[in-house]
Amino acid sequence: MTRDEFDLFCSQLSATTNVIQWGNASVWKVGGKIFAICSHWGPGKNQKISFKCNDLSYSILTEQEGIIPAPYLARAKWVQITDPAGMSDGDIKAYIEEAWRIISNKLTKAKQRELGLA
Repeated sequence: MTRDEFDLFCSQLSATTNVIQWGNASVWKVGGKIFAICSHWGPGKNQKISFKCNDLSYSILTEQEGIIPAPYLARAKWVQITDPAGMSDGDIKAYIEEAWRIISNKLTKAKQRELGLA
């Protein structure tokens, strides 16, 4: 998945915003809370996609080749795809959508209503 494809997909999820920060990373948020990042961090500066996941997905994904606990965010159950072959585009989209759902559900009910999510 290219950065443009990543950005297009994230932009189609409800009530999302995008900021460029942390050395040109594309950071996607819902209700001001981050759910996915596309960056060029670390050795080799290859594109990396990071996202929030549930406990079970985190345990499974971090055992797979090309996927690691996300630097600085692993304690909150984030993973980072470090190898483009680590996950198919379809699976990346499904996990990003789930990350959006996890973060959306953590927003206050008032915030969810404000954003048209409830």
